[in-house]
Amino acid sequence: MGQLENKVAIVTGAASGFGEGIAKAYVAEGAKVVIADMNLEGAQRVATALGANALAVKCDVTKRADIDAMVAATVKQFGTIDIVVNNAGTTYRNQPMLDVDEATFDRMFDVNVKSIYFMTHAVVPIMRAKKSGVILNVGSTAGLRPRPGLTWYNASKGAVNLMSKSMALEVGGDGIRVNALCPVMGATGLLEAFMGMPDTPENRARFISTIPLGRLCEPADIAGAAVYLASDAAKFITGVEFPIDGGRTV
Repeated sequence: MGQLENKVAIVTGAASGFGEGIAKAYVAEGAKVVIADMNLEGAQRVATALGANALAVKCDVTKRADIDAMVAATVKQFGTIDIVVNNAGTTYRNQPMLDVDEATFDRMFDVNVKSIYFMTHAVVPIMRAKKSGVILNVGSTAGLRPRPGLTWYNASKGAVNLMSKSMALEVGGDGIRVNALCPVMGATGLLEAFMGMPDTPENRARFISTIPLGRLCEPADIAGAAVYLASDAAKFITGVEFPIDGGRTV
């Protein structure tokens, strides 16, 4: 029997990268999972591979109407919502903070921060009604130990990390746990933007040298933490910033 048997989960940004890894691990542990992503084709690819316990839904997390529709589709298909992983995120190319334009700043805070505001409004009433639920917000080591050239991204992830702790205080009495997953950089589509230089073996090696365990974060790393924190094994854990970083923030 899986650790998440018969649980219903939403994972945003799950058409690729860390989100896809989390979705795969959740289904393997017995959960029913909604693959929510702007990239419907990618979401459908993931859902098809995972079978009947996965549903692809197109969702722009910066739009409340999209989130409400996705939540309604989840309840219609699977009956309830037990777990939400706010994984969708974006960044910009590493550069001096004064070079980042306002549109880029706004877009990043909409995707990384405001989306969680929208999702919280949509799912907390459902969880409160049954006195149980888990919300995992994907923050970042960037919000714990920032790298230069990513100031506004670091700020958005700092907001996610702190918001998760504050949410945990507010909804703990309703039986809802909230934690922040804080991965170090992984070999996802955002890696080159984080580095601000071409993704060559030499440039990668420079960044990996800052991680004591000597490699980038992989989808399986964050998936393992996401399974644990959503499971009953972590039923007394809430309000933590959980580094998945090979020792980067030590």
